[in-house]
Amino acid sequence: MSTLARARCRLGAHPSALDAALAAAVLVCMIAGSFVDPHGPEGVSWGLRTPDALSLLLMTVGAAALVFRRRAPLTVLAVTGGVSVVESVTGDPRAPVVMSAVVALYTVAASTDRPTTLRVGLLTMTVLTGAAMLAGPLPWYAQENLAVFAWTGIGASAGDAVRSRRAFVQAIRDRAEKAERTREEEARRRVAEERLRIARDLHDVVAHHIALVNVQAGVAAHVMDKRPDQAKEALSHVRAASRSALNELRATVGLLRQSGEPEAPTEPAPGLDRLDELVGTFHHAGLHVEVARADQGTELPAAVDLAAYRIIQEALTNVQKHAGLRAKAEVSVVRVGPDIEVTVLDDGGGEGDVPAEAPADGGGHGLLGMRERVTAVGGALTTGPRYGGGFRVHAILPARNRTNAAEDPV
Repeated sequence: MSTLARARCRLGAHPSALDAALAAAVLVCMIAGSFVDPHGPEGVSWGLRTPDALSLLLMTVGAAALVFRRRAPLTVLAVTGGVSVVESVTGDPRAPVVMSAVVALYTVAASTDRPTTLRVGLLTMTVLTGAAMLAGPLPWYAQENLAVFAWTGIGASAGDAVRSRRAFVQAIRDRAEKAERTREEEARRRVAEERLRIARDLHDVVAHHIALVNVQAGVAAHVMDKRPDQAKEALSHVRAASRSALNELRATVGLLRQSGEPEAPTEPAPGLDRLDELVGTFHHAGLHVEVARADQGTELPAAVDLAAYRIIQEALTNVQKHAGLRAKAEVSVVRVGPDIEVTVLDDGGGEGDVPAEAPADGGGHGLLGMRERVTAVGGALTTGPRYGGGFRVHAILPARNRTNAAEDPV
């Protein structure tokens, strides 16, 4: 940083000191200008004449008023304008007291709005120029009188230009800050959505597989003494379910790794192509499930495919947990126009027949998670008890992305 820039920064940090320095500089310029004799025998000439006592007093008052130009710009303009009018009427030759009024007018224009600048600027130019032309010792058409009009106009114009530039720079800065805040809010929103999605995946994986492990472990403990072969088969299902749970948990938690850590698993998310495998795990656990599909040839978006799979998984898990192993469940996946309809029914015929939306332990977020998944892909979900017993979960999911729905009519 240059010496001039450092000095400017120091003065900017102390505006009162800057105003005092400006007032001193203006006073020096006015005193130096008072030695110019514009009416000499050979035109404008320098002389060693001493300014009149009144002119010196007026210059001092005008310069001293500039020290307070930031605190009360209009008051300072009134004071400097008043002493300039007195000098224009009495001075011969005049001292350049009007210089202080020009600086004060610049300050008003730079610190107020444009309508105020126009009104105050026109009033100042009219008063100072009119006083100089009508009441001064010089003819009204003298160049000194016209110079008063020109310099006051320049001061007002320069101040308005500085104010406009400051407003423009501030607007750009505000826009940049707003854009930065918007980016941060968008990043926080995306993080929250990703956390919610991962929480739903973890809930679905843990609830499904742990329920299977619990059932198979109970079967193994029940038949361990009398039917060891069946107990071994149940334990093998426990092992398979736990291994599947670990793999899915590893894939989900892998998304949380930071950059530079080992690459996260790239196994695709489950979808309806694994529906038979999913139903098979419930068959092994002793739940009777019937599947009906009428969606052949339908390629679903990845998010919709995953949502359909998770809804069936969660619904069957609730049947197993709350309706019991003697219950019967029906799963249907049907293409209806532009949508895929997924329905899971149970007859509630097992022991501990408790609706899925009111789990026996008083907790659980299964239905909430299903509703969030369906809403995220633009679908609709209805759940509730069936007439005569049991429970029904019905989801309507869009079979196509909204962007290409119009291009692929059904």
